Amino acid sequence: CVQPSVPPVPNYKLSMSIPEWLQAIQTYMKMLQYNHTGTQFFEIRKTRPLSGLMETAKEMTRESLPIKCLEAVILGIYLTNGQPSVERFPISFKTHFSGNYFHHVVLGIYCNGRYGSLGMSRRSDLMDKPLTYRTLSDLIFEFEDSYKKYLHSVKKVKIGLYVPHEPHSFQPIEWKQLVLNVSKMMRAEVRKELEKFARDMRMKILKPSSAHSPMKERSRGKSLSPHRRQASPQRRACRRDKS
Repeated sequence: CVQPSVPPVPNYKLSMSIPEWLQAIQTYMKMLQYNHTGTQFFEIRKTRPLSGLMETAKEMTRESLPIKCLEAVILGIYLTNGQPSVERFPISFKTHFSGNYFHHVVLGIYCNGRYGSLGMSRRSDLMDKPLTYRTLSDLIFEFEDSYKKYLHSVKKVKIGLYVPHEPHSFQPIEWKQLVLNVSKMMRAEVRKELEKFARDMRMKILKPSSAHSPMKERSRGKSLSPHRRQASPQRRACRRDKS
């Protein structure tokens, strides 16, 4: 029985430009192929610390199995680590087509004043984009236009924060720092929001939204706690009934 060939993991060479390096990473991901099987080979929990997700990425390079969009984002982060001039951040799309909603994620890239992306999709124009877009909104609108070709309307766009280049970080990835209901907004409004966010990102003044959550949790907890106490005996009874 012939063993399937395992694609070699790309190595950065000093002679490479950043666009060439990103192209090598994308070519490698395409060689792994898109996973059409319906079975996800690698479990990716978005709340895991970065260090754990990087271990999963290492496993992907060892196993050389087909991947989907979320795995491609994790793998893209892993392979671009140690390139401080390359900033990476997740971009998620929620689209609507024929009565159903679909979710997709790519890895946004920012380097030398230009935006692009890495990723995997069934559709060749919904994954990697060259590092040529002058603004974040230009990149997002390019995806929106690509979706239109497949009669998908983009409902929401979520942009995360730059992912640290420290592979042993215990920080989780911030997946959705900015959430835009683009279907209810004019393009000019979307552009304004994206450009303000992109500027703040470049200035590194944004903090993960999870950093603010303890306060929210506390205030929410106060108002909810009396109801919780009342509900708990019933819940216990329900659990007993079920068993």
